[in-house]
Amino acid sequence: MKVEKFKVLLYLKKSGLDKSGKAPIMGRITVNQTKAQFSSKLSCTPSLWNPRESRLDGKGQEAVEINAKIEKILLAVHQAFDSLMERKKTFDAESIKVLFQGSMDAQMTLLVLLDKYMEGLRSRIGIDVARTTLSNYVYTHRTLGKFIQKKFKMKDIAFGQLNEQFIREYQDFVMVELGYSLESVRHYLAVLKKMCKIAFKEGMSEKFHFAHYKLPKQKETTPKALSRESFEKIRDLEIPANRPSTRFTRDLFLFACYTGTAYADVVRITKENLFADEEGSLWLKYRRKKTDYRARVKLLPEAIALIEKYEDKNRDTIFPMQSADMVKANMKGLRILADIKEPMTYHSGRHSFASLITLEEGVPIETISRMLGHGNIQTTQIYARVTPKKLFEDMDKFIEATRDLKLIL
Repeated sequence: MKVEKFKVLLYLKKSGLDKSGKAPIMGRITVNQTKAQFSSKLSCTPSLWNPRESRLDGKGQEAVEINAKIEKILLAVHQAFDSLMERKKTFDAESIKVLFQGSMDAQMTLLVLLDKYMEGLRSRIGIDVARTTLSNYVYTHRTLGKFIQKKFKMKDIAFGQLNEQFIREYQDFVMVELGYSLESVRHYLAVLKKMCKIAFKEGMSEKFHFAHYKLPKQKETTPKALSRESFEKIRDLEIPANRPSTRFTRDLFLFACYTGTAYADVVRITKENLFADEEGSLWLKYRRKKTDYRARVKLLPEAIALIEKYEDKNRDTIFPMQSADMVKANMKGLRILADIKEPMTYHSGRHSFASLITLEEGVPIETISRMLGHGNIQTTQIYARVTPKKLFEDMDKFIEATRDLKLIL
């Protein structure tokens, strides 16, 4: 359809003043030779109305609120026009009016959909959703609310009002004005795209907004497993008797190397997490705090020795409590005492378990994934780096297995 004229005009109906003296704001859509009038369902003080701009003058509360709603209406009208143009069929002003009024009445808003999705997540916490997962959605909702309020002077926004510029400005707002890290912003943008995908699939949005928008690249971090030399330095380190806190941190770290437990889990596990199998072997089974996935690992003699070393019948937890700040400080001290050059944190123990203690000793990566409590084996592949020793051994096995094969060209 060829459109020679398309216009949206807003005007006051001064003959219909209400009891407070405000006049209703009317609208008129013009497409070629056709016209359609509509009520905006808004009214304002006549003296504030600027007929040339079709807006209210001033920066008072009434002007700010009404102008924001006018922007929303005009955007909806133009989106209805664009939608009809894309269908490449004949339409008139009345068609635009029907489409835009229907979409305005029935359209789902971004934060309302996010609220509903979060309700579903809350009902599944402890089943297949961890509390830390929900927190990403909570912070996304919070930052989106702040952005929409600042940008549009509204509490929420309809999917029909979204455009490519929205996500770019939201990203800048969260990173620059709120000062969040790139990793956090990646999570928030991923949630935003997910809501847009749900809205499109369920018919709440005519477009899948931001489908082709690429999230900021995640920083590639090298797995922080210790080398075998550094691990043995920590293991065999003689710690002065006047540094019991440092000695205990070293033992907690070694337990992480032998079992793959993160700090958040090692301070929570109790005697109830220990199980003996039919052969009498001792197992550690627990749900990870971060993901709520179950982790299970058969305890090495070294790990059992550490449990027995700190056994206390008057305490429920396997190990005494040591704060995260104290562990962090002591890990720095251990690194200096052992003369280790490479970076080292408590979480290095979990990486070392995946690489040195298991993968390098021939444990299949699928088994390591279950031990670490990962929901996705790709996560395990990041932790369990292929060490040079493992690579050489695997290549030797490959060469031996293919020794008798003949290549025919």
